[in-house]
Amino acid sequence: MKTLLIAALALGTASFAQAHEVWIERGANGAAQIWLGEPELPLPAGGDPAFPSLKAPKLIGATGTQTRGPGYIEVALPAGDVRAWDDDVFKPWDEDGKKAGVIYYARSGRSEAKAVMPFELAPVTANGNRFVLTRDGKPVAKEDVSLVSPGRWQLALKTDDKGEVVLPALTEKGRYILKASVKDEGDFTLPAGKVAVLSRVTTTSFVN
Repeated sequence: MKTLLIAALALGTASFAQAHEVWIERGANGAAQIWLGEPELPLPAGGDPAFPSLKAPKLIGATGTQTRGPGYIEVALPAGDVRAWDDDVFKPWDEDGKKAGVIYYARSGRSEAKAVMPFELAPVTANGNRFVLTRDGKPVAKEDVSLVSPGRWQLALKTDDKGEVVLPALTEKGRYILKASVKDEGDFTLPAGKVAVLSRVTTTSFVN
């Protein structure tokens, strides 16, 4: 029974990590809210079941007191783009006989036409609808990108030879989320331990 329980927990961790994203959006009070969940699905009351795993995301270029809300972590920050990352959300899990882990990157806003994080979707021009996916400062060509609308429909896109993707006409008003992920094999060290498979997941949200 104990073995079965451990296996179920491990399977649950892998499922959560592979299906979830971290994203940032502004609340009605203007504060930044850092969420963990599946933005294309209706949010359960009280937040995503995996939310307790999001403990202390690291802000980039900003500081503030983090307060836990129902499904999100809130930080009072000035207007403008917000970035955060977290490499300690889920503990490593077994994937095809190897230890696997994940690093999340999240950005809110498209007023800055530049990438700051190691893996980021940034607008080519301020407030534009053309984005470039960069990794370690270099564009990532022919990579899958998804767009999630305020109504939670999801559109599959792909970056071109320059690592860029052009959004379609945005007819809905509200918060959109762009997301992408890459997976590498090697020797990586996370706060919870070493892994041989590392996924990097990035999101950029903006209001239309």
